[in-house]
Amino acid sequence: MKRPELLAPAGNLDSLKAAISAGCDAVYLSGKMYGARAFANNFSNEELIEAINICHLYGVKVYITVNTLIYEDEVDSFLEYIEYIHKIGVDAVIMQDLGMIDLVRKTYPNLEIHASTQAHIHNLEGVKLMEELGVKRVVLARETPIELIKEIKNNTNIELEIFIHGALCISYSGQCLMSSLIGGRSGNRGSCAQCCRQAYNLIKDGKIINKNKYLLSTKDLNTIYNIDKLIDIGVDSLKIEGRMKRPEYVYLVVSLYRKAIDSYIKKGIIDINENDIKELKKIFNRKFTKGFIFHENNDNFTNSYRPNHMGIEIGKVIDYKNNFVTIKLNDEINIQDGIRFLEDDKGMTVTNMYKNKLKIKSAIKGDTISIPLKDKIKIGSIVLKTTDYKQLNRINELINIGKKIPIDININIDNKINIEINDGINKVVVNSKELEVALNKSTTKEEVIKQMSKLGNTIYNINNINILYNDNLFIPIKIINELRREAIDLLNEKRLTIKKIIKNNYSIDIPDFDIVTKKSILISNIKDYEKFDEVYVDNIELYNQIPNSTLKLDRVLEHLPDYNQKLLVGELGSVYKYKNIDTDFSLNVTNSYTVALLHSLGVNKVTLSYELNDKQIKDIIDNYHQRYHKHPNLELIIKGYEEVMISKYKLPDNSYLLDRFNNKYKIKIKNNLMHIYNYKLRNMINDYYKIGINYIRINKDI
Repeated sequence: MKRPELLAPAGNLDSLKAAISAGCDAVYLSGKMYGARAFANNFSNEELIEAINICHLYGVKVYITVNTLIYEDEVDSFLEYIEYIHKIGVDAVIMQDLGMIDLVRKTYPNLEIHASTQAHIHNLEGVKLMEELGVKRVVLARETPIELIKEIKNNTNIELEIFIHGALCISYSGQCLMSSLIGGRSGNRGSCAQCCRQAYNLIKDGKIINKNKYLLSTKDLNTIYNIDKLIDIGVDSLKIEGRMKRPEYVYLVVSLYRKAIDSYIKKGIIDINENDIKELKKIFNRKFTKGFIFHENNDNFTNSYRPNHMGIEIGKVIDYKNNFVTIKLNDEINIQDGIRFLEDDKGMTVTNMYKNKLKIKSAIKGDTISIPLKDKIKIGSIVLKTTDYKQLNRINELINIGKKIPIDININIDNKINIEINDGINKVVVNSKELEVALNKSTTKEEVIKQMSKLGNTIYNINNINILYNDNLFIPIKIINELRREAIDLLNEKRLTIKKIIKNNYSIDIPDFDIVTKKSILISNIKDYEKFDEVYVDNIELYNQIPNSTLKLDRVLEHLPDYNQKLLVGELGSVYKYKNIDTDFSLNVTNSYTVALLHSLGVNKVTLSYELNDKQIKDIIDNYHQRYHKHPNLELIIKGYEEVMISKYKLPDNSYLLDRFNNKYKIKIKNNLMHIYNYKLRNMINDYYKIGINYIRINKDI
């Protein structure tokens, strides 16, 4: 049975050290630029060097996220940053932008690239395209079901990485434009405003059927009892989400999944108990779901009551008077714990509490306690513990213990000392000068072993130590100590060895397109039909009614049917499978390198991203002309209601979300997927033909 990599998040150095202490095999983190978690602390360039050195000394790999979309004016600085992190020894980069994947692979051929979950790869054909482009690993969409993961694993040679724990997006990653188009904070650029964690009213047939609920707020993923299925099918890496989380969270989650993985590998059982799950709940949870990967029920995927940490229930309010709240406990509580009164949505840190009018520091299940609180609390309100002070202290003590690397030492003493140290991967050898025969007292084996075992504050401990020696030499202690230090230094150097950088010139073979001025339209209904240069239709029935139309495929297709006609496609698997295609806005094209790559793969017409402004559009075309001396075939959607989200989770068809500003977002269910549309009509006005756009499009698909 193959042991999968356990991949941990690190938002800062403290979290990185916690992940190592907990037993991770690799960490993923971000620098200050181009990472999809812009609001995490992240690492300065100097801290990246420190992080990589720490990890490599402990035998832990480092993957750096550079998984935002890249705009045309950022390409040079992006490539400089890639070269920097390549030089300091990163093990792989995690990327979303298709054009940058091609540029980096061709420029730095021995830099390992992982395709981010933001790349929206969720079928066999999408994985095969990444394999063809030289990508080493694909992080599959979180919604990919276990059976499809197995099918992909059995039919490709690429590594697969799967999210196993942490926060979920309601939308397919890389496919949510809600934050960007509404508030100007792009999830594809690392600045998501988390519209999905806001409260909405749900309106159906003119009536509010759900009022002020967190209708798009997902529960947290927890697959700890299901990871055996992922291990059995040979998934290469199991990934924990949490670069915004505190070090204690990272340590606890990593350590429990380490325990679960190791127990299954060794004993065939997942050795996780109810107390382990309780610890997970205390450190952070929005309630748990096993996710669509394991076919979670639609009704058990979101937590509409509350969008943040739920903690655990520890009691109920039975009285409030004279600025004291009285609680009947069903679990323990301690001074410095954080609690929240659920119905009142009020939180506090417990600094004083009383039992039978006596001041106490802790209380247990069955106790009735009183806590001073000026805010009035409803009788019957559930009390949640959201911070467990003792838990955090206990975890911090464990983090400080630190991890040790086992080494084998072989010592051969003849007329010289020969020392070999092996860490299981690297081997170093040191030798002394010739030794003197003992005239009075010879040095014993035990004395040599004792000195060699003094590893002090190094990261190593001895697994085995063997010595061949006849006890007839005098060996100064100083020599043994010097040889030990020299050998450890050499081993450290080997563990920190950086792969040689190879730098090549980027090139690509692309066609040249005519400059044209044409119009296209997307429709869902025959009543919207108008005679345009190109008519896209989003269902097969309509396609059969309109001659010379182009069928639009959905941007989520777990299995791709066979088509021979021209298609408008919205995901990478379709780019790999079909021959006569245009690509839709959902491929997130934001630079000329992505346009060129798609054209090189046989794409006829490329629709640009909704997230571009007029200057950025012009920059793409101008740079394309300057670099390739050819004209691209580009389409721009200038009018229509933008599709801001697509999800496996479903609210009622033909309903609306109403936000706190009274904006209404239309919901449509198509092909068993929920599509959410922007509340305002996109209406771009410019002479786009003049700057080089070939097609302008109107969408009438709702």
